[in-house]
Amino acid sequence: MSGINKVILVGHLGKDPEVRHLDGGVTVASFPLATSESFNKDGKRIEQTEWHNIVLWRGLAEVASKYLTKGKLVYIEGKLRTRSFEDREKVKKYVTEVVAENFTLLGRKSDFEATPVNHAVAKPEHDFLDAGGVSGDLPF
Repeated sequence: MSGINKVILVGHLGKDPEVRHLDGGVTVASFPLATSESFNKDGKRIEQTEWHNIVLWRGLAEVASKYLTKGKLVYIEGKLRTRSFEDREKVKKYVTEVVAENFTLLGRKSDFEATPVNHAVAKPEHDFLDAGGVSGDLPF
């Protein structure tokens, strides 16, 4: 039986994607993604943040370079990959990354007005928070 390698993350970009163009015209983009969870410990609310290394290849990297910026909230699906390399002192290091297979930009409607919306994100046809110019409580 084969295994399943599937990761789903929702978090904020820690910085703008770093985009590189490799030999053969292959594009790769990478950025850190912060996810946070809260829990109670000894009566105090604790927030724990995890940082994930995200890597996107080819067309997905191109789209990310156009639409993703530091602080944006994004939904990412991908798989874990661990690779090794040697540092300058010839010490073998390991890094675990999430190789993204797709992403969706999340957030408020105003987040999309400042940045063009990518084709994978559906912009709402109606703004349900704007009740035809009427302000006040919702009728439910």
